[in-house]
Amino acid sequence: MFRLLGFFFGLTLLGAVLAGAGAVAAFWHYGRNLPDFRQLATYELPTSTRVHAADGRLLAEFATEHRAFVPLSVIPKRVIQAFLAAEDDSFFEHPGVDAMSVVRAAVTNLANLGQNRRPVGASTITQQVAKNFLLGSEVSIERKIKEAILAFRMERWLSKERILELYLNEIYLGFGSYGVAAASLNYFNKPLDSLTLGETAFLAALPKGPNNYHPIRRPEAAKARRDWVLGRMVEERFTAAADANAAMREPVRVARRDEEEVVHAPYFSEEVRRLLYRLYGEKGLYEGGLSVRTTLDSTLQGAGEQALRNGLFAYDRRHGFRGPVARIPLSADWATQLSAVAQPKGSAPWLLAAVLDVNDHGAIVGLANGRRGTISNDELAWARRWLPGEKLGPKIRNAREVLTPGDVVLVETTADAGIFALRQVPEVQGALVALDPHTGRILAMVGGYSFDQSQFNRVTQAQRQPGSAFKPFVYIAALENGFTPSSRVLDAPFVIDQGPGLPKWKPANYTNRFYGPSTLRLGIEKSRNLMTVRLAQFLGMEVVSDYAARFGVSPNLPNQLSMALGAGETTLLQLTAGYAMFVNGGKRIEPTLIDRIQDRRGATVLRHDQRECTSCQARWSTATTSEPQLPDNRAQVVSPEAAYQMVSMLQGVVDRGTGARIRELGRPLAGKTGTTNDSNDAWFIGFSPDLAVGIFVGFDQPRSLGANEQGASVAVPVFRDFMMSALVEQPKTPFRIPKGVRLVRVDSESGLKAKPGDQHVILEAFRPGTEPTSGTPVLDSADSFRLGGGDTGSGTGGLY
Repeated sequence: MFRLLGFFFGLTLLGAVLAGAGAVAAFWHYGRNLPDFRQLATYELPTSTRVHAADGRLLAEFATEHRAFVPLSVIPKRVIQAFLAAEDDSFFEHPGVDAMSVVRAAVTNLANLGQNRRPVGASTITQQVAKNFLLGSEVSIERKIKEAILAFRMERWLSKERILELYLNEIYLGFGSYGVAAASLNYFNKPLDSLTLGETAFLAALPKGPNNYHPIRRPEAAKARRDWVLGRMVEERFTAAADANAAMREPVRVARRDEEEVVHAPYFSEEVRRLLYRLYGEKGLYEGGLSVRTTLDSTLQGAGEQALRNGLFAYDRRHGFRGPVARIPLSADWATQLSAVAQPKGSAPWLLAAVLDVNDHGAIVGLANGRRGTISNDELAWARRWLPGEKLGPKIRNAREVLTPGDVVLVETTADAGIFALRQVPEVQGALVALDPHTGRILAMVGGYSFDQSQFNRVTQAQRQPGSAFKPFVYIAALENGFTPSSRVLDAPFVIDQGPGLPKWKPANYTNRFYGPSTLRLGIEKSRNLMTVRLAQFLGMEVVSDYAARFGVSPNLPNQLSMALGAGETTLLQLTAGYAMFVNGGKRIEPTLIDRIQDRRGATVLRHDQRECTSCQARWSTATTSEPQLPDNRAQVVSPEAAYQMVSMLQGVVDRGTGARIRELGRPLAGKTGTTNDSNDAWFIGFSPDLAVGIFVGFDQPRSLGANEQGASVAVPVFRDFMMSALVEQPKTPFRIPKGVRLVRVDSESGLKAKPGDQHVILEAFRPGTEPTSGTPVLDSADSFRLGGGDTGSGTGGLY
């Protein structure tokens, strides 16, 4: 008997020794060349870069994995408890592997053999971190052994808190969410500290398989798993049974992120993305966890989107109907065939419709869902046939002249039941940008009709000729070099011999008329080409080019007289920033998209405003101390006096000139139209005292907008509509007049001091000592002055 017991004892001992030896051998074999787990001590999880508008609303998110990193110290205790109850209740006791859980899992799996059930796991949170960060998801015994070895080692090197922090921020929880913070936002549109008990338990239910507990596709499974977690929390004494029971009675409700919390500004967002990529590279952009506060004003952005789309839509309707989107054969299954037609990019929210019949009263159309309606003749009145050169066919008498059964067209519902309106996506493109003229902060940016249709940003990427919108930079050079707004320039024929074999250059006014001696103010207000060329010739194109470079409009403008009429190329953003420097008193600004960038820890790594405020950190009371004054370190581009003279002249464009359509707003506004040869480009760049706005309209492949189209007809209405919305709640602030400017009553046509009884009197801005006299100096050629009165002049030279 003792011999038998000794035999079994020896056999057991031998087995234990062999098992121990096997375990040591396994640890030695599989423990070699394992990934370096020590990197996890300082490892930074790939974290989303989040971009916000100036008001804090989300603008964009750039990430390979959508994750918001949250330190363990700020994760609510209840969230931690829920995950511990569901995933690893002995996390703070075991050394990395929970032996009892392994035994339970083994017994359960043996009992389930042959029952086609999924094997039960026993991985601790530490093992899951090892798998997710270091090993991958391969299903094998070898990987499980390596996972256990790494878990033991990690527990000796890393604190429990660090392991838990990595786990809660790394784990995938469905809905594109990595980590608990992202999941809280994506499932419930809440930060972690606002979650209810039931919501917290639901998140903790997801690690085993988010798709298995999808709250929309599998609501019953989702609720059952959540309730199981609540029960586990009660068992672990993390919550009271009464609270858990109350939570169990609630359904699993998902609250996706509110549309109001997200700003739609795709051109602006893409511009920010490109900038961040240049600054921080691909890894920094998509994994760096940057928090970017941009300059975007969400209200102005919405107004800009609407104004530009309306303007392009209105232009497009003026130039007729280009035909149906597609054609389908009419048969019993026309709705199925219609469903197969691709929705044109940029056409949302309009609907595709098939023309089923055409009669004297209109067209009968059907939608893909079977719904039918009518496009009346009244709704087709605009749809005259488009002809090359932006011309129009004859007026529409009935629907048969526009549509044919089988046509597929875009329609929009109207206020009248069963009545649709015919629509088409504009072929013309355009852009709008608004910025703060004092800081350069870009407040709104719309780079085209539709980002879905074209991602090309016409604010920053389109190099186009500005036409007459360039003229103010010629005139500001004159104002800085001895001229005044009342100086007179001869408006008469101008001819330059360009050399052997080349035709003579003969610029002309838009009206093809000549107006004789006219003031600089009239030259700007009426956009006179001949006056501008003479002025540039007198100043010298090298001077004009220098001023264009100072304002950042055209850094390398050729010294050719045609450049004075806007033949060089620039972008809408450069041109608008140049105009902003007029209204801000001649100070240099750099357009910027970003106010501040913070890294994942909250430290500011970039700030647009670099001014130092030594008193801002000091404690001060508004009752006894004025606000801290920041230094103005902007460079002076031109004198404040010349800048204001230019502002005043551009205000005249709105009051009496080519921008007169804007006058109806009844506000202090200024600006200049621009139209290039053959009306290929249409511009209006303008400003209020605190907002500079630029508008461009043209085809991407330059061609004429139409014989009667110009900046005043195409771009000005967009500016007007935008300003109407942008300034609706703003006071009517007048343009600021700098010290050193004298306002003198003058005749608006002659530029001379007004006399009693004069009808056209304005207040003109002069520097002291430059007020007009009866003997106005007149330049008769490019390099000589003479005194003139009412002489209209003749010949090709002369500045009056």
